[in-house]
Amino acid sequence: MTFEPRDTRSAMPDASAVLDEWQTYDEDERLAVFESLSHGQASELFLTLSPADREALLSAFSVPERRIWLRVLAPDDAADVIQQAPEDDRAALLDLLDRRTRVEVEALMAYAEDVAGGRMNTSYVTLRPEMTIAQALAYLRLQAADRIQMVYYAYVIDTEEHLLGVISFRDLMTAPSASRVQDVMLPSPVSVHEEMDQEAVAELLAEHNLLAVPVVDDEGRVKGIITADDVLDVVQQEATEDIQKIGGVQTLDLPYFRTGAPEMLRKRGGWLSLLFVGEMFTATAMGFFEHEIARAVVLVLFVPLVVSSGGNSGSQASTLVIRAMALGEVRMRDWLQVMRREMVIGLGLGTMLAILGAIRIALWQSAFGSYGDQFILLGITVSVSLVGIVAWGTLVGSTLPLALRRLGLDPANASAPLVATLCDVTGLVIYFSVAKVILLDRMVL
Repeated sequence: MTFEPRDTRSAMPDASAVLDEWQTYDEDERLAVFESLSHGQASELFLTLSPADREALLSAFSVPERRIWLRVLAPDDAADVIQQAPEDDRAALLDLLDRRTRVEVEALMAYAEDVAGGRMNTSYVTLRPEMTIAQALAYLRLQAADRIQMVYYAYVIDTEEHLLGVISFRDLMTAPSASRVQDVMLPSPVSVHEEMDQEAVAELLAEHNLLAVPVVDDEGRVKGIITADDVLDVVQQEATEDIQKIGGVQTLDLPYFRTGAPEMLRKRGGWLSLLFVGEMFTATAMGFFEHEIARAVVLVLFVPLVVSSGGNSGSQASTLVIRAMALGEVRMRDWLQVMRREMVIGLGLGTMLAILGAIRIALWQSAFGSYGDQFILLGITVSVSLVGIVAWGTLVGSTLPLALRRLGLDPANASAPLVATLCDVTGLVIYFSVAKVILLDRMVL
């Protein structure tokens, strides 16, 4: 296939416009688009792309071009890109870096990708506590010339690089020149361990409203920093994973259009098969009530209506609780409060739907005489079932994420399809049990 850069330039004149359409291009089109941009626009686009997309572009470049574009990246970004490459190609990519950067990148690649050490940047500004403010500013100019991207705070360390304090550049600029750094710094600053999960780091940065946070080892020595920009990527990645899990899909490793059909089948087929097996129990549940169904076939007409209401209410509750847990609004100690709250809400929602169900039965009976002489008992059966099923679904949906967290699992695994499947099976039992008590014993057949 031949792609015309001329058409791309006329349609997308800058890097931001190209980025908006990036996921719609195939690999050949992406390369053609990239090469059609000016050097400045290409740099802007390259620095904005995800590590996976950067690696895909690099693989299409000649070796000299790879060297140029790989060296544009900060060490932490370069590490992320190289880790996206096939394992056999990583050594060749590392060889394209200068010696100093390669050492930093190899150190970063030794960490897992989802911990603070794997996300940190090793370019940061350090000061000694005994420096005067004038000396610190002069020293800062030398460091900032090489590490300008990370100029948010200066970290105060001793001779063994233990973290002693932090000082913002605003405080540094406004402090008297003769003052000592140790007199101006904030001692015992917020820091994160190098093995802390990236999602916890993101939450800590947001909680303390920080632009950057130092990463330390077991001895309290500074290993790097994580900035707010790094956190934005983490938040997006974690939100994407949670959304996919809530939808009953295993987390995709690549963007949607770059995920092949076999991989997509594997990611989606596992959960779908599990849910299918779960739904088989609905047939089992209905089998237990075969006699009741034979006596009143009309009950079957309302099975989809009644049962789906439980699944829908449960999915609503699970989604709300999962998000509240992710934001720190709901914690494990709140489980009893959540149960009480959702039970009240579930009863209220069930009552609303029960009224609608009763009205529907009354209207159809009035217009068509669809439900025979026992339509009032049928309406009561459907209404009472709806209250019970919706309340139960809401309770299940709200407590399942908390139960998973208690077991050390990701609450996002309490997916909407999973909750709906659980509620389908139990909803049938509730519906036919209520029907047996209210309707069947009073019906004249």
